[in-house]
Amino acid sequence: MNKTIMITGASSGIGKATAEYFSAKGWNVAATMRNPGKSIGFEQMKNTRLYRLDVSDSILINETIAEVIKDFGSIDVVFNNAGYALTGIFEAMTEEQIKKQFDTNVFGLMNVTRAILPYFRERGGGTVINTTSVGGIVTFPVYSVYHSTKWAVEGFMESLQYEVRQFNIRIKNVEPGPIKTDFYNRSMESVSSPAYDKYLRKVQANMKPFSDNAPGPEVVAKKVFKAANDSSYKLRYSVGGNAPLFVMLRKLLPFTLFRGFVRMAAERGFKNG
Repeated sequence: MNKTIMITGASSGIGKATAEYFSAKGWNVAATMRNPGKSIGFEQMKNTRLYRLDVSDSILINETIAEVIKDFGSIDVVFNNAGYALTGIFEAMTEEQIKKQFDTNVFGLMNVTRAILPYFRERGGGTVINTTSVGGIVTFPVYSVYHSTKWAVEGFMESLQYEVRQFNIRIKNVEPGPIKTDFYNRSMESVSSPAYDKYLRKVQANMKPFSDNAPGPEVVAKKVFKAANDSSYKLRYSVGGNAPLFVMLRKLLPFTLFRGFVRMAAERGFKNG
């Protein structure tokens, strides 16, 4: 029987590319999203079904998991991919905006994970894969709240792996660097403030080439596939652009030196005053 992967946030970008890749590799794909009726491009994917899912709705999560198991017979991998980025100036962000960021990137991921663990435990194993980010290991200016969610997921999953290993449940964090998708237009919200406007414009201009020259989501899909088929308990898989380099430098360099490296790249040309 074919293995089955359930993907959250599968309507576009990394989620959709992963659905395509796993389908092409002969897996069953349960592609979940908030509005499946508006999604296109899934018609040609073999063994793929669309499901409506909002990761903030625990009742719907449990219903969807049960429906996927009924349709495909099992779930072997859950890929927590749903998310978005709140960027810009922290001082100007509202409590509601910050809550929304955590509700999606952290609490939604926890909801799905908590719902699938009893099933994996009872069947004797399974794999939880998460789209975290190189931004869950290192930080850059104007991404403070987004980084905080990805650091939270990294810490959560690093701890959770100890609890669930006894049940043959594997935890895998896929950590993309910049990836060329519609994420920057579709799933990113930027907040500005007049007092910080000059700084924000300079940082965004300096960071733009990283996203413009980034690889496509297919490289992440391939890394997810590798993680899904890795029988080891390896936790982290960095991928895309300079992500592996940034992670390595963060580990090897003294923090003050690494911080200077980030400032040189992100704040180039900015002068105080």
